[in-house]
Amino acid sequence: MRLVTWNIHRGIGGLDRRYAPGRLAAVLRHYDADVLVLQEVDDDVPRSSGDRQVDLLGDLLDYPYRAYGPNVWLKRGCYGNATLSRYPIKRSRNLDITFPMKKNRGALFTELEVPVNGHHYTTHIMNVHLGLSGVERRWQVRKMLTSRPLRSLDHGSRIVVAGDTNDWSGALPRGQLRQAGFACVTGYGAHASRTFPAWGPVGALDRVFIRGGVACKHHFSSRLALAKRASDHLPVIVDLEVEAG
Repeated sequence: MRLVTWNIHRGIGGLDRRYAPGRLAAVLRHYDADVLVLQEVDDDVPRSSGDRQVDLLGDLLDYPYRAYGPNVWLKRGCYGNATLSRYPIKRSRNLDITFPMKKNRGALFTELEVPVNGHHYTTHIMNVHLGLSGVERRWQVRKMLTSRPLRSLDHGSRIVVAGDTNDWSGALPRGQLRQAGFACVTGYGAHASRTFPAWGPVGALDRVFIRGGVACKHHFSSRLALAKRASDHLPVIVDLEVEAG
């Protein structure tokens, strides 16, 4: 199962500030993922031509299964997280992980049915966009881990947490997620997949964590010239093996 996580910045280029969703679609088409985990996805916002981007990208790229979690409401429209899949989404739930007095944040939970050797196995995806401060992120991770969707799962359940962590220091892979049994599969320290800013990445802000019956075979951040123009983040590509049993 190939998964791409990407903060798409509403399809507005980080350097030219131009809305060009075709650039997003071209980059995503190149990597041909089974599951897209996207953040900062607009719905009916003037800056992005009023597009419902989860459906715009889903239609352009032929993803039949989609979930959307709006987090920030504007004068017109909203933006949030979107998960698009080639596998059926059995259920979804958008979790409010807004820290008091801070910007609205969300974690979009989806439950997929992934085919493996003629059988289907439930795989849980948590699509996150965390806050800017360490205190805020720790609070958000704790709230996510104790939320109903995750607390009902045992350590053998197939779980992927992916998204924009805003974690410049690399504290998350060493903290609560590790204590809860999650492994960061997008690298540590100098070996982490760097994604921000897209035109000269120095921060590994976009990360993927796994637990249970999921293994990582390969990960990398995009180095396509078009990806560097399409958003202010680079996408991270992770090839996962969903284990049977």
